[in-house]
Amino acid sequence: MSESSSKTTNQSTEAAFRIIEEMAPMSEAARVTDLARRLGMPRARVYRYLQTLCSLGYVRQDPESERYRLTLKLFHVGQAIADGTQLTSTARPIMAQLRDQTGQTTTLSIPEDGGMRVVDIVRVDSPVQIITKPGALLSFHASAQGKLALAFGRPEFWNALETSPLIAYSPVTTVDIDRLKDEVARARQTGWAVAPEETLRGVNAISAPIFDLENMFVATITIAGSVQDIKPKPSAAQCAAVTQAARTISADLGCTEYPI
Repeated sequence: MSESSSKTTNQSTEAAFRIIEEMAPMSEAARVTDLARRLGMPRARVYRYLQTLCSLGYVRQDPESERYRLTLKLFHVGQAIADGTQLTSTARPIMAQLRDQTGQTTTLSIPEDGGMRVVDIVRVDSPVQIITKPGALLSFHASAQGKLALAFGRPEFWNALETSPLIAYSPVTTVDIDRLKDEVARARQTGWAVAPEETLRGVNAISAPIFDLENMFVATITIAGSVQDIKPKPSAAQCAAVTQAARTISADLGCTEYPI
């Protein structure tokens, strides 16, 4: 393609998108003349592009009024893009790999003001099942996921913890704020956190943080299992598997500077 033809193609593409953007906020179907006037384009040129957009299914012409309106095709394209780039869609294959690598149930959680919300689980086929379900809200102070939110998330996550007594979900839940701060500082340094039997007796978890394209904390990936399988001091191999999974998901989300 010559430079001149490439330039013409680029100008045509730009013009088509300008027409779409002009029509998007309109509540009523538009006339060619009105679009041409608003865009400062020749009427014949706008008509030609509208016919092309009609043939592609992005615009429909009313046969009676001969006016044009956008179809929902552009919405569906945008929705498909959004669905394909959602955190869960990006993380799920990595979660399955981590489950197979470690032999442990894997979860994905996102931060909320009141804790870490479990949004996806890839379970291991085992007689002993972790009873956490998607939608469960895990506390900041008594979960591996929550400690990472305190380490890498918004400072506001600390507010309620520093003004109210910490709830003891088990005899070993961390309820001392100074001890919690030490654990959070350790998580910030190592890039992973644990919470052996702090929420559920007999259960431990290892979590690592996930960051987005702005290098902001957005989620955690976790393996959870019995304290016999995931010791209070977990193995180096388990920690490495979880942190590598978190790095992979972060990179897929566009993170360029993983902070650990």
